[in-house]
Amino acid sequence: MEASRWTEVPQRLRIEVLGPVSAWRGATALDIGPARRQAVLAALVLSRGALVSREQLLDGVWGTNPPKTGRRVLPSYVYPLRKALDPEGAGQARSVIRGSGGGYRFVIDEVQLDADELDGHARAARRAKDAGDLAGAMDGFTAALALFRGEPLARLPGPFAQGQRQRLSERRHALRAEMLECLVLLGRSGDALDDLTALCTSDPLNESLLALRMRALYGAERQGEALKAYEAIRVRLRDELGVDPGDELRRVHEAVLRRDDAHLLGPAAARPARPPARLRRAVNDLPGVAGRLCGRVRELSLLTEPSPSDVVSIVTVDGTAGVGKTALAVQAAHQLSTGHPDGCLYVDLRAHSSGRQSLTPQRVLRRLLRSLGASDTEVPNDLDELTAAWRAATSPLRILLVLDDAMSTRDVAPLIPAGPGSRVLVTSRQRLVELDADRRVTLEPLGTVDAVSLLRHLTGEGRADSEPEAARELAQLCDGLPLALRIAGVRLQTRPAWTLAYLVERMTGDEGRISELSTGDRSVETALTLSYEQLPQRLRRGFRVLGLAPTAEVDRMAAAAMLSCSPADAEEVLESLVDTSLLQQPRAGRYRPHDLVRVHARRLAQAAPAQAAAARTAVFRLYLDAGRIASDWGPDGFPTGPQPAGAPFADWKEAESWLDAASGELPDVVAQAAALGEADHACWIAEALSDYFLRRGRYHECRAAFDAALSCVDEATDRRMAPALRNGMGMISFYQGHYTEGHALFTEALQTSRRDADRREETRALTGLGAIDLSSGRVEEAAAQLPAAISLSERLGDSWLATIAHGLLGMANLLQGHNDTALDCFRRAYTHAETNGRPIVLSQAMACIADVHLSLGNHHEARDLLHRASDLAAQGGAALLHALLLARLGTAEEGVGDLGHAFARHHEALSRHGLLDPRTEPQYNRLEMDIRCRLGQTYARAGQLSEAREQFRAALAVPGAEAHAGEHAWAEAGLDACADA
Repeated sequence: MEASRWTEVPQRLRIEVLGPVSAWRGATALDIGPARRQAVLAALVLSRGALVSREQLLDGVWGTNPPKTGRRVLPSYVYPLRKALDPEGAGQARSVIRGSGGGYRFVIDEVQLDADELDGHARAARRAKDAGDLAGAMDGFTAALALFRGEPLARLPGPFAQGQRQRLSERRHALRAEMLECLVLLGRSGDALDDLTALCTSDPLNESLLALRMRALYGAERQGEALKAYEAIRVRLRDELGVDPGDELRRVHEAVLRRDDAHLLGPAAARPARPPARLRRAVNDLPGVAGRLCGRVRELSLLTEPSPSDVVSIVTVDGTAGVGKTALAVQAAHQLSTGHPDGCLYVDLRAHSSGRQSLTPQRVLRRLLRSLGASDTEVPNDLDELTAAWRAATSPLRILLVLDDAMSTRDVAPLIPAGPGSRVLVTSRQRLVELDADRRVTLEPLGTVDAVSLLRHLTGEGRADSEPEAARELAQLCDGLPLALRIAGVRLQTRPAWTLAYLVERMTGDEGRISELSTGDRSVETALTLSYEQLPQRLRRGFRVLGLAPTAEVDRMAAAAMLSCSPADAEEVLESLVDTSLLQQPRAGRYRPHDLVRVHARRLAQAAPAQAAAARTAVFRLYLDAGRIASDWGPDGFPTGPQPAGAPFADWKEAESWLDAASGELPDVVAQAAALGEADHACWIAEALSDYFLRRGRYHECRAAFDAALSCVDEATDRRMAPALRNGMGMISFYQGHYTEGHALFTEALQTSRRDADRREETRALTGLGAIDLSSGRVEEAAAQLPAAISLSERLGDSWLATIAHGLLGMANLLQGHNDTALDCFRRAYTHAETNGRPIVLSQAMACIADVHLSLGNHHEARDLLHRASDLAAQGGAALLHALLLARLGTAEEGVGDLGHAFARHHEALSRHGLLDPRTEPQYNRLEMDIRCRLGQTYARAGQLSEAREQFRAALAVPGAEAHAGEHAWAEAGLDACADA
């Protein structure tokens, strides 16, 4: 959603249910948690302020499988919703969710709800339709349908959500049908037919839809098809239901037979046309509509929207080569032609024409003036005189002018007619930013569904439907580009022996993909080359470099590295390429070429291998520097490989934010380096990113990066990488709880590092083995092994490793009851953490010291340490650690007697826990049990035994609770204590 969407009420709460459920306060998205919590919110919101009992919520959200704790579990869903939705400091009395009378009520008056907006737009559209304002009705229905962002209440569980999802989906279909009827009444039956056919296919016995489709067929001058459609439904109703068509369908059938335009197409269709006011014959030299237009309903609607009658309207269509700009503009022009009685003119300006010279404004103006009836002797030669003559000639006229394939604003500006009510459609690969246009339509490649639809049309539905997977893959290989799809369709049309899968196989790799997308004088590569050759040299180099990027998206930092220029200069190149339609901007600051455009750019770059190699090395170095700067290991943690001198990041926060923006594409960087034979960079980058991934719980991405690096580790010149990558994989296994696998990996790394006398990797392996032993219950083995790791890490001067090793040894002593020794280890760990200076390392060391104080009953000391530690964990973005520390802080607050703060910390811990992903975080269930046991203990301390029992039962109800013996025993003991009280 665009941030500016609701700026008119910047602080008002907005909830959206017409798609995936989301909540916003002003322009800020609110975190409303996982699907079940969203289902509770939807049940409350869509009850429109009515009281919803706890039983109704349980039945509506859980159905026949309610939680074991029954209605007592609901507060744990309502509390985080209040925390997310309410303004800061609102309190329960002013919350949007009010509890009363055994249930909850949502204060809907204070909220914007997209379902209410839907009702408003629908009512306005129907009023406009009843008043005869069909254009206004279209606007209203279009606005209503635009509120849907996919399936309503998408992926929400429970009977309530399912019922509402069906209701809202039916509402969507009904509104769509009403909008299509407006199209029919506006005389645009052809525009409505594809959608009506799809609706009738999905609901084949809906007589109202079938009647509307018959009207549209009639309006499109397909009377015979309308009569055949009636006969088909009559037979189907008789055979399947044993009934005849209803009154509405029979009346439409009779009207088709009588050619009753007024009944079928509205009263306006029966009125005689107004005689033309002009004295000369109108010119219409629009090209014929060739080929089927798929998936362009929204864009076509924008181009054919009504325009003011007192000015000249200019609309531009831009997009990359082969995306279908001309086809769309011609289709729109034919629909608009009846509204321009003085002429419909078309000019191909040939800006990107192979073998034909582009047309100058002078040549175009001479042709246009002759089209209006001027003789050659009346047409001047000077551009200024031609422009003046054109404006004088068109000033009394209302014409439609299509200017196809323009290069620049200066080619278009002299051609604009002067007559009020005239309209100009301009297509260009450039975004003509200097042209004063009323609307701009940027045409993107077709989505997979529409691309497959076009392929089905081109190859024959039966042929494509027999290979649905190959059809989808072929559509994706064509990148949704209509030109590429049509070329692929022609190849299949002319080679009936080919299967779609065979063509897909032929398109493997860059060379095969480009060579197959060429037939006759049509070629994707030729079309893209013409765009490339129009660029100045600096943009040509920028375009080539983009084909070398290891990620689908780039930003100005990555582009600057590859271009060896400043970020500001790189951004100017990127923005200029956006204006030429060779680059997309999916979000601010991020750029990506379409897939086939990237293939073409990469092929161009490979023609200059030395330049390409330098650009690749530079961008790999950027990712390496970012990973090492962002890592908690610090500069001493990476003894080999290039050091991040001169990197464009001021500190670890900037580097981390830059990596965040790359999101899930980071493993692709390692995979790309490995595929290109850059083994050292692949290994270095995987290692550099490991701490960043692990701190965020992104274990699968971390493993993917290491798998790619391990595939080429034997080719790396840096021999440290062999044990280093195994140590890294061992850490992933440890974090995921795969202790046997982790032990094997650390053991292999230890053997390799000792063989190569690599002390640093030996230290990491020993530390990893200590962590595995400790987590596996082998406390004595850990305590015996970790001193060697401590000694080595201190000799190496590696503060991060020393912190971790001291902390693990302290934990081993704490588990053995050696509190003083443990406290000494933790303090040493903290000393090393201060040298390291990173918030997560400091937080972990403080937390360990606080654990000792908690076990000794020193709650004041523990509270102060945990306050600081939790703040540092939040600063470092460690969600799991933050939740764990908040829970311990709640216990410390309880220990000093501040039960109010204890409750708040425990509930905050539960809220933070809800932000974790149970699918990827192995400690998810165990942490929830820990937090609920602590919260239950605090409730019991406060004498609230019912609430305490609820929390202990909720802990025992956590999936797989029996696997966590300590927390399970704690919860059972808490229940027993509550029963005895």
